[in-house]
Amino acid sequence: MPDPALSVLLPVRNGAPYLAAALDSIVRQSLVEWELVVVDDHSADETPRILADYVRRDPRIRVITPEGAGLVPALNAGLAACRAPLVARMDADDISHPHRLQRQLEFLERDPALGLVACNFRHVPRQQLRVGMHAYETWQNGLITHEQIQRDLFVESPFVHPTVMFRKQLVEQVGGYRECGWSEDYDLWLRLAAAGVRFARLPETLFYWRDRPDRLTRTDPAYSAAAFRACKAHYLKLGFLSQVDQVTLVGAGKEGRAWRRALAAVGIGVNRWIDADPRKQGRLLHGAPVLLPDTELLSGRLLVTVGTRGARVGLREWLTRRGLIEGVNLLFVT
Repeated sequence: MPDPALSVLLPVRNGAPYLAAALDSIVRQSLVEWELVVVDDHSADETPRILADYVRRDPRIRVITPEGAGLVPALNAGLAACRAPLVARMDADDISHPHRLQRQLEFLERDPALGLVACNFRHVPRQQLRVGMHAYETWQNGLITHEQIQRDLFVESPFVHPTVMFRKQLVEQVGGYRECGWSEDYDLWLRLAAAGVRFARLPETLFYWRDRPDRLTRTDPAYSAAAFRACKAHYLKLGFLSQVDQVTLVGAGKEGRAWRRALAAVGIGVNRWIDADPRKQGRLLHGAPVLLPDTELLSGRLLVTVGTRGARVGLREWLTRRGLIEGVNLLFVT
């Protein structure tokens, strides 16, 4: 059998309730030159039986079982088994649009400078979707160009993992997936960005991300807010903050104080706080003064830690008018 144009990597553990729908969404793709590498992470439900049935019906589907257990070993085992130079991620409880793989593959083939392309997504079901998840969907789907993605890279993970397609060689060059105590996919995006890999997103809704209470991103401590801060602080120390030991935090609220702790863990202190609340003016917070926003801001490095929903747009305009340049002396981290 000749090597496929594309490998689809799908890890699964006890995914029987939604697995058939996910597999059907790949089998029915308009692109036909693919292989599906399913990594069965020691499932104890009906998953093996469902997979065996699909393997009998479609020779493009292969199932492997990793020696280790857990998502990261499963992803790395699956990545090693993928034969194509392009790899698309997929999860066992989600749905890919029939044209997803074709659109993403054509996009990467047209632009060899791109290393990874995602697509717009939509949460399903939507009846009880929380406001925060609506906002995350809107924010992420608005990051289309490499420049937009880079600008907000430390705000949140800019990609839903199973929406991406990437060049396998580039992921292997940065070390594949790693277990560091935080989100394995966000860790990968930050390493790829540090290596100069270019990103993009197709502005088409080509993926349906299932929202459910037991989703890993809701239950695993590696996806908690504290773990994301730790991940961001680690990579900020290696990049944007590599030459400094003190930073200004814009926002002296709960989120800003949590950021102080995360930065302290990587050896970076806070030398001042900028906050719009006049009641905080002149106070010392953990030994650093709290100043009003009309303070001169042109020196040093700033991290914006204001957690209020919707505040980013106004703050971005305000800081830009004062001559601050994102990625040079300013980064938004919330």
